[in-house]
Amino acid sequence: MSTEIKAPVFPESVAEGTVATWHKQPGEACSRDDLIVDIETDKVVLEVVAPADGVIEDILKGEGDTVESGEVIGKFKEGAKGESGSADSKASSAESDSDTDSDKGEAKAEQSQNSGDAILSPAARKLADENDVDPSAVKGTGKDGRVTKEDVQNHVDAAKSSGGSSKPAESAAMPEVNVAAGERPEKRVPMTRLRASIAKRLVNAQQTAAMLTTFNEVDMGPIMELRKQYQDSFVKRHDIKLGFMSFFAKAATEALKRFPAVNASIDGNDMVYHGYQDVGVAVSTERGLVVPVIRDVDALGLADIEKKIVEYGTKAKGGKLAIDDMTGGTFTITNGGIFGSLLSTPILNPPQTAILGMHKIQERPMAVNGKVEIRPMMYLALSYDHRMVDGKEAVQFLVAIKEMLEDPARILLDV
Repeated sequence: MSTEIKAPVFPESVAEGTVATWHKQPGEACSRDDLIVDIETDKVVLEVVAPADGVIEDILKGEGDTVESGEVIGKFKEGAKGESGSADSKASSAESDSDTDSDKGEAKAEQSQNSGDAILSPAARKLADENDVDPSAVKGTGKDGRVTKEDVQNHVDAAKSSGGSSKPAESAAMPEVNVAAGERPEKRVPMTRLRASIAKRLVNAQQTAAMLTTFNEVDMGPIMELRKQYQDSFVKRHDIKLGFMSFFAKAATEALKRFPAVNASIDGNDMVYHGYQDVGVAVSTERGLVVPVIRDVDALGLADIEKKIVEYGTKAKGGKLAIDDMTGGTFTITNGGIFGSLLSTPILNPPQTAILGMHKIQERPMAVNGKVEIRPMMYLALSYDHRMVDGKEAVQFLVAIKEMLEDPARILLDV
């Protein structure tokens, strides 16, 4: 029975997508729930899987083609056996022949290897190839021992953290070119839909908002001492480490309550004040910057915030963030300090009216009670839309965050 392969139904905020990668070709057999094709939108990559065991009959939309929500992109035939099925039978036939010569023995070994590759999902195989990972070295956690994309990613991360040599994914983007001395090779590739969306939003933010940035600095000593004192107890109690971002999220939430304009947005000629605090946390991925949103931060404890951050970070790394995870948000925090940034001016995340930039913690000589002391300092930057937020409010908002971080008890006491 022949069925249509359709693009997923996109949310209202997504108009169209692009066919990123066909993992199966016409005539190629696939099992139920095998990944067939990736559809890239301006926010996430959506995966289309096989509805049943069968074979790809026809591809109507090739890689790079634009597709609309629910549009037919190919045809699938249930129950049919394709190339992989015939390859399996050939491999088994070769294995049963004990009198093959050396050439046939090599063919049998190759076929057996191809048959063994079936335990690797297409997305996992692609990631393994990009990172030069031996599939046999990866432990599969999927059905019937199948190696999933997450298994390969975890293997790559483990190799990097242990100092192992893994070929970075970025290396696949630049071809190996043998050129004469003095020549300068180039490679032109189309901008991904996510990167194009990021570019459009950033340019739009700078062109439409009256953006201004105010700076301050915060002594991170009290927070660092608090973490050092309670880290072990925190981990035992909540099974997660206490980081800096949760303190910043809670401090920002308290400051947003005091300065509602910073927690607002502009809709045409209307100013929309939000009676809740949904804080977006910028996460850098290989595909680009994404901003998952932590909802109702005011109702969450530090442990809940840390768990959400880890959850979103894992999803972002595996490309599993849903559009709902990144929709909305009343305020954004971005941390360039993890990459070594000492100071920057973050760009607004429309339609929000403000974004807080964290930076690298660096020891500097500071005047403390008339004496020079070496203190762990961090520069803070608050970019804001001057159409909505006055300079006085922006400065006081940043000072409130600084005071709460330098005296964490203020967060609990709301003073």
